[in-house]
Amino acid sequence: MPTPSIEYGQLSPMLIVFGAAVLGVLVEAFVPRRGRYPSHLVISLGGLVAAFVAVIVLATHLHSSGSVGHLAVVGSVAVDGPTLFLQGTLLLVAIATILLVAERRVEVGAGAATDRADTFAPRASTLPGSVAEREAAKVGVAQTEVFPLTLLAVGGMLLFPASDDLLTMFVALEVLSLPLYLLCGLARRRRLLSQESAMKYFLLGAFSSAFFLYGVALLYGYAGTVQLGEIGDAVAARPGADNTLLIGVALLSVGLLFKVGAVPFHSWIPDVYQGAPTPVTAFMASATKIAAFGAMLRVFYVALPDLHEDWRPVLWAVAIATMVVGSVAAVTQTDVKRMLAYSSIAHAGFILTGLIAGNRAGLSSTLFYLLAYGFSTLGAFAVVSLVRDSTGEAGEMSRWAGLGRRSPVVAGLFALFLLAFAGIPLTSGFVSKLAVFQAAESGGAVPLVLVGVVCSAIAAFFYVRVIVLMFFTDATAHTDQPTAVVPSVLTSAAIFVSAAVTVLLGIAPQPVLDLADRAAEFLQ
Repeated sequence: MPTPSIEYGQLSPMLIVFGAAVLGVLVEAFVPRRGRYPSHLVISLGGLVAAFVAVIVLATHLHSSGSVGHLAVVGSVAVDGPTLFLQGTLLLVAIATILLVAERRVEVGAGAATDRADTFAPRASTLPGSVAEREAAKVGVAQTEVFPLTLLAVGGMLLFPASDDLLTMFVALEVLSLPLYLLCGLARRRRLLSQESAMKYFLLGAFSSAFFLYGVALLYGYAGTVQLGEIGDAVAARPGADNTLLIGVALLSVGLLFKVGAVPFHSWIPDVYQGAPTPVTAFMASATKIAAFGAMLRVFYVALPDLHEDWRPVLWAVAIATMVVGSVAAVTQTDVKRMLAYSSIAHAGFILTGLIAGNRAGLSSTLFYLLAYGFSTLGAFAVVSLVRDSTGEAGEMSRWAGLGRRSPVVAGLFALFLLAFAGIPLTSGFVSKLAVFQAAESGGAVPLVLVGVVCSAIAAFFYVRVIVLMFFTDATAHTDQPTAVVPSVLTSAAIFVSAAVTVLLGIAPQPVLDLADRAAEFLQ
């Protein structure tokens, strides 16, 4: 048996993030309350930037060596093109998330005020010494644990798509999930929906983990190993599908489909997105989907390529149901966050079309889609967190009427993200959908592409409806009309970076498409 070894250089992005998370826990334990926020901000941003630099160094070294990738920790972690591309994407999204979470200052209109205690902001623009100000400050200071929790989740997400054996993948699944359960409930003192969100997400995660682990057990019983490459060899060596193998793959797939929010495993996703603090929702909707799809790609492309004819029809049905249910259900929503949640479900179906293609084009187009979608989603939820009144966020869609006149910049940015979701040309969403549809067509999934095009048209309706509501509809007779708050530099940076990525990937996508194509080769 080989002597265990840990290749610290290959694992450096994950080790840096986990190290920053542990340092954040120590800050919570030993640093005085007033010093925690700046300490966490420096540690979190510094750790994520350092990890991203490590990813660039590893990618440069991998490209110059001409190899496909490297195995680390006795073959449990694969450092290859898809791993580094997805880790870089996750770290960029995480940096923007930290900027959004770190929002400290909120002002609403002229003379009106609100606090952001439900979204981790302690200081409200109220009269000095007021009860609201003291309470907001108290809650905000007490909730600086959001920073290490976010870093722990990011660390798990970095490991999830890099895992080359199923037990490591399960550990990564738990590491990324447990902090998210806590993050969903951090607004529990102000909103009962946050408590409901945390409980439902915990139950979803428990179901996901149970199915995943049962599938791992059956695949181990079939192949005698949990290494993905060795499972692939065992499948190739035995013609014909074994019942143990098929049931194991089905259960493993259910566990992963829970995480991406695919139909019929989506039921509580809108409730979770609506109830969680909006920065946490933005993080879950973007980063969790990137990590989960990365793990799915590795499982199906490395362990199960020779079982293609068996799993592909099932994923066809799941993708079609996900696109149709997500698009149709979004039309009926009256809450902005729930509408975006169903939009996220529909996009899970679009991304599945790239995975189903089963070829290099499908892999590269899926990688590009995850990058583009991650930033658009983060930006959209960040804008939602800015539309508030004196009681908090204004989620009711009818209250957004006339927002384009009161806050044209914020409404314009939200319209940009909605157009990207709809796949309008000159946005990243158009290039993303075009890429995955072309890959699916080349892989023989033409009917799936046709369904995707129809669902994109349905989705365009409810996206455009919100734009019409903001710019071409008069405000209703509410006594307290919501408006866009004045964000800090940090939140502004997160939104404008997301908008810039959305536009640049729509106007000049070729460099990133080429980068995704070069990265689209798994280490077997």
